[in-house]
Amino acid sequence: MADGSPEKALNTQNDGGSRLKQIRQVLVRNHITRGITPEKLRIILEELGPTFIKLGQIMSLHSDILPKAYCEELMKLNSDVTPMPFETVEEIINESCGAQWASFFKSIDTKPLGSASIAQVHKAVLKDGSDVIIKVQRKGIYETMSRDISLLHRLVKLMPPVGDLKNIVDLDMILNEMWSVAQQEMDFLKEASNLEEFAHNNKNINYIRCPKLYREYSTSKVLVMEYIGGFGIDDVKDLKANGYDLHEIGVKFVNNYIKQVMDDGFFHADPHPGNVKIMDGKIVWIDMGMMGRLSDHDRRVMVKGVRGIGLHDVTMVENAVLEIGDFRGKPDRGQLYQDLKGFLDEYGNASLGDISLADSMSEIMEIMKKNEISMPHGMTMLCRGLTVMQGVLSEIAPEISMSQIASNRVMEETLDNMDWKSEIRKDIHAAWRISKKGAEVPSLTADALKEYLAGQAGINISLHSSRNFNDIVHSAVRNFVIGLCLAALLISSSIICTTDMTPKIMGLPFLGFIGYFAAIAVGTALCIRYLWKKYKRK
Repeated sequence: MADGSPEKALNTQNDGGSRLKQIRQVLVRNHITRGITPEKLRIILEELGPTFIKLGQIMSLHSDILPKAYCEELMKLNSDVTPMPFETVEEIINESCGAQWASFFKSIDTKPLGSASIAQVHKAVLKDGSDVIIKVQRKGIYETMSRDISLLHRLVKLMPPVGDLKNIVDLDMILNEMWSVAQQEMDFLKEASNLEEFAHNNKNINYIRCPKLYREYSTSKVLVMEYIGGFGIDDVKDLKANGYDLHEIGVKFVNNYIKQVMDDGFFHADPHPGNVKIMDGKIVWIDMGMMGRLSDHDRRVMVKGVRGIGLHDVTMVENAVLEIGDFRGKPDRGQLYQDLKGFLDEYGNASLGDISLADSMSEIMEIMKKNEISMPHGMTMLCRGLTVMQGVLSEIAPEISMSQIASNRVMEETLDNMDWKSEIRKDIHAAWRISKKGAEVPSLTADALKEYLAGQAGINISLHSSRNFNDIVHSAVRNFVIGLCLAALLISSSIICTTDMTPKIMGLPFLGFIGYFAAIAVGTALCIRYLWKKYKRK
């Protein structure tokens, strides 16, 4: 039967309807109409199954859009799912490699080392005796996730406005972003390229390595890599028992991560303990499915921002934020400045080494969200990575300051990249100008004092005002003068009325009567004019 057959289309439609019904049942069971809290969102995703768990994990990377509480809760999602039967694994390997797996492998363990939402991993042995792992993509996962994303787009349109998450973010945009990231993760050849690039970037660092890639056996759905044993980086008891220095591991761990970010602009976006091993005295980074990238421009601006935080320079931090971000709405520079000033005031006179790098990054992200400023996706992934790194350090070497290491790195980079000849030339030129101007200061001061003592000193002030301001001043002066005239007219009329001056009108001297009449007429006209202008403004 052809792929585009009516029967297949009908089955897909029925399957989609069944899935949509299931999704609705989960949403109703969790009372979605009463709003979506971070914990409720995590529970809903776990109940909906593996593909939604993966979407939630990807969503946790969007700290530039989602509130911090949601990102932290979604990071708790457990990706362990029921493994595929080994017969299905064999089928996928055979189909993907175009031959029976026994042609390449001596053996494959039937029990998986791990089973996640997109793939599961099996240990195997190559024909030459090399121990490897095989990462096998779940059967039909692409079609399943594509279908679920489409259904979610439909459900978003039906979601009532009481859902606070819908009021905070554009859920359609989030879904599109998640699908884009998920598609990259499902292409294992992309992960293979990441592995090769990471190995190249760190080839000269003796204490860092990553698994060897067997590209000749790898496809878009099957990835074959060297098997890595050793210990987890947070396996404190076994590391100590085998003579490892946890402080040394922590320092090297952070140093390498800062190097990935600042030098390479290509870094591991999910450095949790399961993805970092210690083997044969080296730190081994594994699972390159989720990697972050920063352009040269982004890295330079980030360094400027870090330096601004260290110097407590609000303007420098503000300029860095504006240079790296994009306003989603109308910018309010005054509000942004005040928010950043409050952020720096929090730390008082603390040095950069005493500031939590992960916390400060998270706070700046919150300020950017408040001011509707979008961040490059690489920066949001970095923020998540730093948070995970901080958690790992708290387990193995809590005394290490990531901020201090980053500060030292920034200083080294500044000194390394400095054009010393140009800087010395600028300093000599500036010193010459200062010395020349400085020599003139005593004579200029003496001249100014002489003019002051002779009564000849003066100050010229040039004021420029806007047209609106001029109109306000003119109106105020005019009303003040009219008020004085009316007061004078009333006073003079009252004085005349105390005399017996003739002729008289209604028992009052003629001039006094005319004065009262004129004052009342002008006052009434002013009131009517004021009320008319007020009505027109409305």
